Amino acid sequence: MDFELNEEQRAFAETAGQFAAEQLAPMAAEWDEQQFFPKDVLRQAGELGFLSLYVPEQEGGLGLSRLDASIIFEQLAMGCTSTTAYMTIHNMVSWMIASFATDEAKAMYCPKLLTGEWLGSYCLTEANAGSDAASLSTRAVLQGDHYQISGAKAFISGAGDTDVLVVMARTSDEPGARGISAFIVPANAEGISYGRKEPKMGWNSQPTRAVTFENVEVPVSHRLGAEGEGFKFAMKGLDGGRINIATCSVGTAEQALQEARQYIAERQQFGQSLAKFQSVQFKLADMATELVAARQLVRYAASKLDRQDPDATAYCAMAKRFATDVGFRICDQALQLFGGYGYIKEYPVERHFRDVRVHQILEGANEIMRLIISRRLIQNEAALL
Repeated sequence: MDFELNEEQRAFAETAGQFAAEQLAPMAAEWDEQQFFPKDVLRQAGELGFLSLYVPEQEGGLGLSRLDASIIFEQLAMGCTSTTAYMTIHNMVSWMIASFATDEAKAMYCPKLLTGEWLGSYCLTEANAGSDAASLSTRAVLQGDHYQISGAKAFISGAGDTDVLVVMARTSDEPGARGISAFIVPANAEGISYGRKEPKMGWNSQPTRAVTFENVEVPVSHRLGAEGEGFKFAMKGLDGGRINIATCSVGTAEQALQEARQYIAERQQFGQSLAKFQSVQFKLADMATELVAARQLVRYAASKLDRQDPDATAYCAMAKRFATDVGFRICDQALQLFGGYGYIKEYPVERHFRDVRVHQILEGANEIMRLIISRRLIQNEAALL
């Protein structure tokens, strides 16, 4: 399959790369240090369409493919991993509302979400429902023309600083995924409270908090689709989310590799640059090879998702598992090439290392990715080969 970028994709990549270089990279270290959520820059991203990449055009988005979005997110992640990762989450929120909400709710939320005037958070994970997301216990009880939502969510990106929440809640006693529905909830609705901003290893330019719901009233018109369809929508979103987070790993690894390459060319030891040592050359070669392999697998999986192939979910899991593992390994090796300087915050490689580590956990831990892939193989051994 030919993954050479066409003219339009090259234009997307150039625009995203310029935005990353001018608006993200110069501030990334400061945002990380100060744990600052750059809302103004996110709104600038919204003006360029980066917050509505695959929202259908008829709903006001760019209507791009997942492959196109991956090309854009890779460039953005080279500027700031954490901020780009939040953009991918916001895109998922915008896409879910634009795709599954009532016309009334679309008219209320889409215009401001797509421009970044409002920012969104995705509320699925709970303290006791992480990898086993279908065991969530937050409930939504129908009472006339509205639902009352009660429960608690954990590790919610942007929570406390965003405007709109997409919340997964149980609407029936049916076991597992069948009883879960999805709702649009204003982030300032009465009965919502937020926990402390979690002190994290990385992803510091976006806040992470727990969210508690106590009898929060939500109109029936704010439900996405029919009752019981929420988990299906969540899984559709997660396939794309896995491509997105894999892409962020590729972009960050590419940036770390470029910085390491420049450093070893300049750093002198034993009378010559580090680039002259064969052991360093071999390490760089392995990093570059794995980076290209990860990028190609991510783009292949994205194309599968665009075509709605029956094996797309498994390929998204493969891409997520491989690219996030490779991305972390490349950042780790880049830090090693910097030696002691790699451990100092003056150099961005230590931030890359911290930011990509969580990618192996979120959007489904990589152990869960292996389960998804292996189950598909067991069901149909020819499906992935």
